Amino acid sequence: MLLSIRRLSEQFCASDLRLTRRVRRLSDGRLALAGFAAISRLGDGLIWYLLMLALLLFGGDTGQRATLQMALLGITSLVVYKALKRISRRPRPLAVEHALGTRVAPLDEFSFPSGHTLHAVGFTLVLTQHYPESGVVLWPFCAGVAMSRVVLGLHYPSDVLAAIGLGWLLFECSVLA
Repeated sequence: MLLSIRRLSEQFCASDLRLTRRVRRLSDGRLALAGFAAISRLGDGLIWYLLMLALLLFGGDTGQRATLQMALLGITSLVVYKALKRISRRPRPLAVEHALGTRVAPLDEFSFPSGHTLHAVGFTLVLTQHYPESGVVLWPFCAGVAMSRVVLGLHYPSDVLAAIGLGWLLFECSVLA
């Protein structure tokens, strides 16, 4: 039983790496990689902090509620994804296959789940809940952040998909609270 679980895990990881290589090949090229690197860096947090500050200063009551919800969701997301990384200890694709590496340095050692994607999804959900029209800009940005993590060899597709689900779940919990 344990042997078959290990074999399934190895097969899953191998197919995840193949998919990562395929995504990278489809988006290869200096200009594309530079664009994904820029989107990835914007997703580091600065854009979200600036949005929160702007909402706090100029958004009135709605902006204050959105900022508080984003702050609480951000802290919860940070705790969850750091714990999952510590538990999973999954190496990043670029650590497994150096050819996937880019000039974008990872913020930490492990891959699962994507913290950038987790925060982008959660924050986008909060902002579009309070300001539905912001989705026109935020959802493409969120998708770009998620895609950039795979293209740059920083995460596997499954890391990003898990982060999308976690971001949604944590947002739903923040709405219930």
